[in-house]
Amino acid sequence: MLELRPFRGRVAGAVQAGYFSVFDPPFSRSPVAQLVEQVAVNHRVAGSSPARGANIPPIHAMPLKETSVSRLFGDRAALVTGAGSGIGRAIARQLAAEGASVVVSDIDESGGAETVRAIQAEAGRAVFVRADASRPEDSEALAAAAVAEFGGLHIAVNNAGIGGPSAPAGEYPLEGWERVIGVNLSGVFYGMRCQIPAMLESGGGSIVNVASILGQVGFRNSCAYVAAKHGVVGLTRTAALEYAARKIRVNAVGPAFIKTPLIEKSTTDESRAALVGLHPMGRLGESEEVAELVTWLSSDKASFVTGAYYAVDGGYLAQ
Repeated sequence: MLELRPFRGRVAGAVQAGYFSVFDPPFSRSPVAQLVEQVAVNHRVAGSSPARGANIPPIHAMPLKETSVSRLFGDRAALVTGAGSGIGRAIARQLAAEGASVVVSDIDESGGAETVRAIQAEAGRAVFVRADASRPEDSEALAAAAVAEFGGLHIAVNNAGIGGPSAPAGEYPLEGWERVIGVNLSGVFYGMRCQIPAMLESGGGSIVNVASILGQVGFRNSCAYVAAKHGVVGLTRTAALEYAARKIRVNAVGPAFIKTPLIEKSTTDESRAALVGLHPMGRLGESEEVAELVTWLSSDKASFVTGAYYAVDGGYLAQ
């Protein structure tokens, strides 16, 4: 005999809309009604899911109730590079919201200061340190700032990156190659080289490197960016092996095209629509969606996860 139990937490249901909506438990509907509704959802997902371009909304946009769950990082220090806007800012704010004391880094001083203000407005702890990821001495200063300000370093997110020129490999400008590799690949190496000793002194920690979906596939006219992001994934896996037994976990995330100020400024309505069309979910990602994954990887909830690459891509790589 099938025993039906109410689902715990917030679950699926809005069949007519074609995407998940939020209901607050406990259910007022009968168990049979719940089962029928779930079967309908499963049928929609399996057989008639919303078409590409249906603009399925991000889950984080749905209302959530306040909870009394303990914060994840109450006694830990973190640093986030490229935190002056977009994905980096979202990550810094999310880590701080979970209790981490955050060193915010960027070459954009006004953007970095704005991130710090946003964190402090939410009762978080943060300081800004200007740093260029392509300069080894700046990475050293960042790690030292975390130790000096907050007593150690437990979490590092190497997020700083640039796009670079658009040209075929045979015509790609040398200075563009050097700059992209310098920030997007060497910058991650320089960061880890300074972060790891500080984490060892702190008893261990977690490093999350922000790669890209283009760390797994090619993309025309972006040879430097693609090469750098593939390199980040390889560097991540190698460092994970080297430090797994010493209580440092190293993982990478691979965002697809995310709705950031850079995307908004550098694309037209037509080109943004083309980018949307690359994603089976029919929309661009949100910075907060990347931040949620990075937060999980940085926490003890991911304590047996290292050397992994996680895509945040709306189905891009499944095609």
